[in-house]
Amino acid sequence: MTTSAAPLVSIIVPSYNQGRFIGQTLDTIFAQDYRPLEVIVVDGASTDETVDVLKAYAQRHPELRWISEPDRGVADAVNKGLALARGRYVGIQSSDDLYRPGAVSEAVTLFEVRPQVGLVCADAEIIDERGNYVRLAPCRLPYTQARFLARSTVIHQSSAFFRLEVAQKVGGWNARYFCADTEMWLRMSFCTEILKVDRVWSAWRRHEAQRDKEKIKMWEAWGRMIAENEDLRRAPLRLRLAASAGRRLVALSYNPRSRWFVTVQAWLAVLTYPPSYAGVFNKAALFPGLGRLSAIVARLSDSKHAASI
Repeated sequence: MTTSAAPLVSIIVPSYNQGRFIGQTLDTIFAQDYRPLEVIVVDGASTDETVDVLKAYAQRHPELRWISEPDRGVADAVNKGLALARGRYVGIQSSDDLYRPGAVSEAVTLFEVRPQVGLVCADAEIIDERGNYVRLAPCRLPYTQARFLARSTVIHQSSAFFRLEVAQKVGGWNARYFCADTEMWLRMSFCTEILKVDRVWSAWRRHEAQRDKEKIKMWEAWGRMIAENEDLRRAPLRLRLAASAGRRLVALSYNPRSRWFVTVQAWLAVLTYPPSYAGVFNKAALFPGLGRLSAIVARLSDSKHAASI
């Protein structure tokens, strides 16, 4: 999608010591069929080959701007990128993840025909360290705010685009939360319309150096995110129950203790908010008792109730 009147899209890439991957990330950005595009890499003074890679790409791609300097972590890097961004629409892509072809043009088309939508997102694939396909990421239900809160659907950073003005309105990423991307989506969910489409826009890479391996930090940050959000405190009871269930279901992906802890949290989540059983199905085979829990609740929940997840 390229016309003289097409709006500029900014892609922000926070980076630190991902020199072995960042070239592949940039390749998938520059290969997008949409223009105009600007790519802003905010590097935290990497000590590997990252800067050399950025210098080489900047010579070939004038759309690339980059800085490399000490920062206070990924949230600081993203917020620097947001301050530099000039686009109407923005994506944030990790320096080890990939866009799939057509992601940017499809997102812009949706924004242009739905001016009330402030964030659009799609599904994601999981790839291994070498870039080999593993599977689709779970939690692929259509978006509703209750589903998002209950973790029955997920807004993947790698497959999300938003209006810059909305990010500015909510204040960007908050470094107090390890799950800073999701915390910003939560604030956006109370001030703009969110649309999820049945497409795959990205692939996120699993490897040992990832931040989300720090499960205790994710578990604790998610709890604070739910407890401290003022809009959620004033929200209808159904949304507050969904958020409480979702906080428990974080243990399915970021187990801070034991397999039995996960099972207990899953049972409590479904007892708190029965439609959250949809979030249990994705991990049912991995933990004792979850498969039985999923089957029981599925039988008890009629189609009308399930539709309100």
